[in-house]
Amino acid sequence: MARSRPPAFASDCVHRRGNALTTTFRDLGILSETAEALEAVGIISPFPIQEMTLPVALSGSDVIGQAKTGTGKTLGFGLPLLERVTVPADVEAGRAKPEQLTDAPQALIVVPTRELCQQVTNDLLTAGKARNVRVLAIYGGRAYEPQVEALKKGIDIVVGTPGRLLDLAGQKKLNLKHIKCLVLDEADEMLDLGFLPDVERIINMLPPKRQTMLFSATMPGAVIGLARRYMSQPTHIRATAPDDEGQTVANTKQHVYRAHNMDKPEMVSRILQADGRGLAMIFCRTKRTAADIAEQLEKRGFASGAVHGDLGQGAREQALRAFRNGKVDVLVCTDVAARGIDVGGVTHVINYQSPEDEKTYLHRIGRTGRAGAKGIAITLVDWDDIPRWQLINKALNLGLSDPVETYSSSPHLYEELSIPAGTKGVLPRAERTRAGLRAEEVEDLGETGGKGGSRGRDRERGGRDRDGRDRDRGRAPAPAPEAEREPREARTPRRRRRTRSGTPLETPAPAVAVAEAAPAAVASPEAELTEPRAPRRRRRTRSNSEAAEAVVDTVETVQPTEPAEAETEAPATKPRRRTRKAAEPAAEVTEAAEPEAEAPAAKPRRRTRKAAEPVSETVEAEIPAQPTEETKPRRRTRKAAEAPAAAAEEATVTKPRRRPRKAVAAPAEES
Repeated sequence: MARSRPPAFASDCVHRRGNALTTTFRDLGILSETAEALEAVGIISPFPIQEMTLPVALSGSDVIGQAKTGTGKTLGFGLPLLERVTVPADVEAGRAKPEQLTDAPQALIVVPTRELCQQVTNDLLTAGKARNVRVLAIYGGRAYEPQVEALKKGIDIVVGTPGRLLDLAGQKKLNLKHIKCLVLDEADEMLDLGFLPDVERIINMLPPKRQTMLFSATMPGAVIGLARRYMSQPTHIRATAPDDEGQTVANTKQHVYRAHNMDKPEMVSRILQADGRGLAMIFCRTKRTAADIAEQLEKRGFASGAVHGDLGQGAREQALRAFRNGKVDVLVCTDVAARGIDVGGVTHVINYQSPEDEKTYLHRIGRTGRAGAKGIAITLVDWDDIPRWQLINKALNLGLSDPVETYSSSPHLYEELSIPAGTKGVLPRAERTRAGLRAEEVEDLGETGGKGGSRGRDRERGGRDRDGRDRDRGRAPAPAPEAEREPREARTPRRRRRTRSGTPLETPAPAVAVAEAAPAAVASPEAELTEPRAPRRRRRTRSNSEAAEAVVDTVETVQPTEPAEAETEAPATKPRRRTRKAAEPAAEVTEAAEPEAEAPAAKPRRRTRKAAEPVSETVEAEIPAQPTEETKPRRRTRKAAEAPAAAAEEATVTKPRRRPRKAVAAPAEES
């Protein structure tokens, strides 16, 4: 039978083996419209898992299907699902009544990853094209509004990830009361502890009477026992080809090398230049490693893309789309792309880092050697990963427990992988023929948020998280750019420290100006009390020598015989640190001097209260009492009240820092 159209699935290659497989989909009893849609894309004969599953599933029984990767499990559960839903084409053909039609979903498929969700949706749309079956993919990373609008118009089959399904069901946007059939694809992953709570919540929303099908390439006994809780007398179908023994596909040739982590990028670059290499997938354990290797390969001249969780959904779909279209021939990804991704022409799979367990290993290498095609799987095991690899080898019985120590220059690497002699770690410019990732446009998905690559776009749009909420709500606004800020010199100075009791203070005058105006202050005491005060200064609380000397100079000008002397002595400064004992002799000199000028009355500190009392009495005798608000000095000038007025005569005598007690007491006795 001639086939003029290119196949739509990567698994179409096996359907060309007309001599080996004689059964057709029409023989299995599917609808003629569905068979026509499959034949239009070149699918004629079923796989073993499809041939064994369809009769049981079409009867309405629960099924547990297990088959190797790349053997057509999607159509194994997809075709029975398409047969169970009722669409207007069935009413026109007389197979259903009009009252059986509904706009609510009639079948539900739950998958673990977004990429697999999109792929299953495309396969079902292709198979149900003749009957016009409406299929909708619901997964995170896309805007809610288009999905909600599609649900309002009417959907027959919903394919989704657990998180977004629960979101829409909780908002009453998704009606699950009419579900006739439930499918858990990659069931071992869906029933794992990470997904199990969400899957249980979804199952509780479904009608009790329904058909349930579970499909996966790996199905441990514990998962099967757990699955039976949600199923009614299921039939366990495990399909294998007669000539395919073991758990891995026979068409995939496996190589394992013990490699050093520093030499792995060079080894991968040379492996990618092997003869006959088509599309290649490189798997890493961590997102950071995947991003780093993709960047290094791009610098070496390879057309590479990355798929991992730190990328936004638009960037992930862009990389996969470019990989399918051939614009990118190297896809570096984490295990999000290890399950169910079906891309034709993948010849090499490289495990850059050893997988966690045997299930992950099987799903990784299952991206090549699909549908009867041949493939090569290469695993690079670091020295630290040898124990992990030996467990995987024992579980799968591969016979590769002791990998050979290999470097990028090892001769056996070139020989086993058909790498041309003299190949280096940089792709020659003549072979750089791919368009690259930038040639594939990023689709505007109306992303609700994401990490890594989408963060910059999210910030430009105002920043929204994965649930669509504003991340900046409740935060302080971002500072203005430097060019828009007001210059520091043009700012209005702070006035909080220049007021007292609501009355603003004027700018203080220098100490020299106060000394020059001293005679006028003696003639008018009220004028002195209203003199502008010096500004408060930080870290001058222990010794305010300059303010003290300013007051001393003012008092000294009372004596008319030496006015010029007071002006010349004003700049004199005292040592920084004055101890209590150094201030006591000066207080005794104050009692003998009896100054005629007054100093502002102030509450002295506790440690010099006795020394300040004589000065306070003198001021009270000569100056009438003033309001407390005007006469109360600031804390910074309390030392001025403690300083003696007659100390101006002894200004020439300066005391050193920290002199012994006896040395300070001697001048006090002489005075």
